[in-house]
Amino acid sequence: MNRERTRILIVDDEEIVRESLSGWLEKDGYTVSSAQDGPSAIARVNAERWSILLVDMKMPGMDGLQVLEQAKKIQPDAAVVIMTAYATVDTAVAAMKLGAYDYLVKPFDPEEMSLMITKIVGQQALVRENVLLRKVLKRDYRFRDLVSKNPKMRAVFELARTAARSSSTILVLGESGTGKEVLARAIHVESPRSQGPFLAVSCAALTESLLESELFGHERGAFTGAVARQRGKFEAAHRGTIFLDEIGDITPKLQLALLRVLEERRFTRVGGVEPVEVDVRVIAATNRDLGKAVEQGHFREDLYYRLNVIPIQLPPLRDRREDIPLLVDHLLEQLCVETGRKVESVSHDAMALLMEHPWPGNVRELRNVLERAVVVASGSSIQAPDLGLLEAARGEAAAGDMTTLEQVERRHIAHVLAKSGGNITQAARVLDIDRVTLYNKIKKYHLREVESA
Repeated sequence: MNRERTRILIVDDEEIVRESLSGWLEKDGYTVSSAQDGPSAIARVNAERWSILLVDMKMPGMDGLQVLEQAKKIQPDAAVVIMTAYATVDTAVAAMKLGAYDYLVKPFDPEEMSLMITKIVGQQALVRENVLLRKVLKRDYRFRDLVSKNPKMRAVFELARTAARSSSTILVLGESGTGKEVLARAIHVESPRSQGPFLAVSCAALTESLLESELFGHERGAFTGAVARQRGKFEAAHRGTIFLDEIGDITPKLQLALLRVLEERRFTRVGGVEPVEVDVRVIAATNRDLGKAVEQGHFREDLYYRLNVIPIQLPPLRDRREDIPLLVDHLLEQLCVETGRKVESVSHDAMALLMEHPWPGNVRELRNVLERAVVVASGSSIQAPDLGLLEAARGEAAAGDMTTLEQVERRHIAHVLAKSGGNITQAARVLDIDRVTLYNKIKKYHLREVESA
């Protein structure tokens, strides 16, 4: 339990009470602040997140029950404890009806208060863990779960939230690992189509014929091995959302097929003749400059304009470094649930390394680094060596005597394959490329037989 992350607000009109409570709780390791009256407390609750509020019952102007009622409306997850020197059954009942966690009778024993706070913190941690576990299992994303202090990123969230309410096609632009699919899922969950399916397709992971069948389905006998009719992703996503990742990699034939779907809202299965009508919201994503691809003749101009109805540009992590501590906290909670490890914090030295790293792989790379750290950490706090960033820097320095880019790439791929124990899927994820590309590079560099993967 990381007590520094537990933020407690003391609300009392008596300075001596505020000071003594703050001293006790800070000694226990909590982050503590105070407010001298109800209105200033509500202002703090509006502006900041709090884990626990300790609120005096009798205060001039706005009393403790009024603070409780308003605070719970603003932050329902915050635990509010009422402090009173005049405890009655009626007082307790009124406080509980308004959502109070409990009440303390003045003067109270510091040890009694400490035990209550410990119990609250433990329960809140359990609730957070359950919520995170449900999200991991359901892959449920909402805009409130996307964290950022960066003005550009907050503008992205606002545009995406507005776009979610429409059925317009959205084009998400950004480098690999910036969170394009996470944003697409949040748009779907916040949209009128949230009860429908969300299906994601990586357009770079399959050959043209396989991708065509994956998107549009096929009829029995359409090709060797097509022993039965198969629905495609567009058909399966009816009344929902389809996310087309790496859209800039599709071939001219599929560009035309996709254009027809966007224009007519219907398509024909591979080997079929009957049109299939669908009601699907399309969110496409790419890390390529589609405008330049259009100029160079590699991407259809009419399809580009059909996709680019609402463009959303995700900034790289290096341009929003102030978000790194927020993302670390957010990802650390998720990873602890997924791995079953109890790692609660990141040391100052480790955080300094995270802040200085260039993050070419963006948020995905940050997640991978933290996952490694959570697994190898020997205590409840991640230390700088746990991150593996120092080893990577030394490896890059050692590779400085190589003469070609291909030699550097071959060595790096071999290293990642060795670290992943030959797991192609895991290695491709670390390298931030798809499986097909990795297989091709393994063949190109004669690293080993593909069949042995």
